[in-house]
Amino acid sequence: PRDQLVEQVKALVVEIIHYTPAELQPFHTYSHFISERLGRDYAYLSHQFSAREGLTLEKYIIRQKVERAKELLSYQDVKITEVARQLGYSSTAHLTNQFRQVTGMSPSAFQALGPGSAGRLSLDKVG
Repeated sequence: PRDQLVEQVKALVVEIIHYTPAELQPFHTYSHFISERLGRDYAYLSHQFSAREGLTLEKYIIRQKVERAKELLSYQDVKITEVARQLGYSSTAHLTNQFRQVTGMSPSAFQALGPGSAGRLSLDKVG
């Protein structure tokens, strides 16, 4: 049951970050969205997620957002400010800090690598 619950959480995170345009995201926080969709307390879901994955749910969400940022940045004409807006960051600095923590480089350095760089992961490998 825990494995199934964690897989549902992962699917929701991927759905909202990778497939739902920012203007259509019907929630204020990821925790609220996940909790509401699964009908469970977020603390419970987070605990179950961490126990199975060895990673907090918050870090998983950040890694998914960074992976989506990589995808958007691979389109050379997209500005970092636009990526930050699309992913719901309060500022480009916030995106840059999280991006650097996960990848070891800034979004602009990643974008300079150009399309087809080996820096992107498949969604099932993010974690």
